[in-house]
Amino acid sequence: MAEFTMELNDEQREVRDWIHGFAADVMRPAAAEWDEREETPWPVIQEAAKIGLYSLDFYAQQFFDPTGLGIPMAMEELFWGDAGIALSIVGTGLAAVGVLANGTEEQIGTWVPQMYGDANDVKVAAFCSSEPDAGSDVASMRTRAVYDEAKDEWVLNGTKTWATNGGIANVHVVVAVVDPELGSKGHASFIVPPNTPGLSQGQKFQKHGIRASHTAEVVLEDVRVPGSCLLGGKEKLDERLARAREKARAGGERVKNAAMATFEASRPAVGAMAVGTARAAYEEALEYAKTREQFGRPIIDNQGVAFQLADMRTQIDAARLLVWRASWMAVTGKPFTSAEGSMSKLFASEVAKKVTAQALQILGGNGFTREYPVERMHRDAAIYTIFEGTSEIQRLVIARTLSGMPIR
Repeated sequence: MAEFTMELNDEQREVRDWIHGFAADVMRPAAAEWDEREETPWPVIQEAAKIGLYSLDFYAQQFFDPTGLGIPMAMEELFWGDAGIALSIVGTGLAAVGVLANGTEEQIGTWVPQMYGDANDVKVAAFCSSEPDAGSDVASMRTRAVYDEAKDEWVLNGTKTWATNGGIANVHVVVAVVDPELGSKGHASFIVPPNTPGLSQGQKFQKHGIRASHTAEVVLEDVRVPGSCLLGGKEKLDERLARAREKARAGGERVKNAAMATFEASRPAVGAMAVGTARAAYEEALEYAKTREQFGRPIIDNQGVAFQLADMRTQIDAARLLVWRASWMAVTGKPFTSAEGSMSKLFASEVAKKVTAQALQILGGNGFTREYPVERMHRDAAIYTIFEGTSEIQRLVIARTLSGMPIR
């Protein structure tokens, strides 16, 4: 039996230090500028592409790390650098994963490279799922995809919202309803190629935090895509819909619970993002407390400050352990019998909000100014309890999993 260890191996430490160096030397010096500009930091993404950090190959290597720690380790270091820039770098991965999870080999080979481009011509991709009336309630999605058999084309109509890279992406992956009677099981995903008529950017959101990441509505008006752009293909879709109808007749709750497994497996990565931001704020507060003097001594000598820092560090480490546990469970196929994926995302998200607020308090008036990065970290941390399932949704999932109630 393999010896139990919680230490990263030599290869993992090397990758971690490499990402940390990029975050410290490239991302952090640019963070304040792109936050103020509220624009996609193309030069930083290009630098990441030059060294192989912005590439499918890099994320595939981390995804297939047998310990499950590759992705959370990478996410923590990038978001330690800056959350807004980091989301611009990893946002394409959401669309790429959608194709990798559901597409054919031909679709993967055709579209995923176009999502990233290359170091000389960087591209981004967008995953479009949320809608104005369908955020946490995915069953309320209204965007429709209708098959035009005569032309072997799908016609998409609807409005997507909160789409990272929405409207500026080279490739959009759009989730749409093909069978309204099946709820979330009647959805399918489609590739919308570059320059497809009918797709346009709607409102670009001016956000409280993660402002270097482009977030916008995507409007679809009679968007026609070839039948080959249905991820997985028509035959596979028809088979899946037929099974879903049969299972719904036999016992619909079993269908709904199976769908939740996908969300559970992705949530630890968001938890790792939150850990990175929390750690960054804690380190800023710790250094400030060591050097800032009041009444003739460093403020860390005051028990009120020291105890806050002790709690901050403890909570960050606890959050990381929950994220690592869930990531390890996902990669080893352990069932999330207590919604461990949601647990990790919930706890880490709440820790990020609390720790950044405490860091701001420790810096006092300085923390409230944009001269210090803690102010930006505090704004960025607010997103973690909202996107990829709000904290309230995570608690609902956990409670219903523990009680045995159906997760709707």
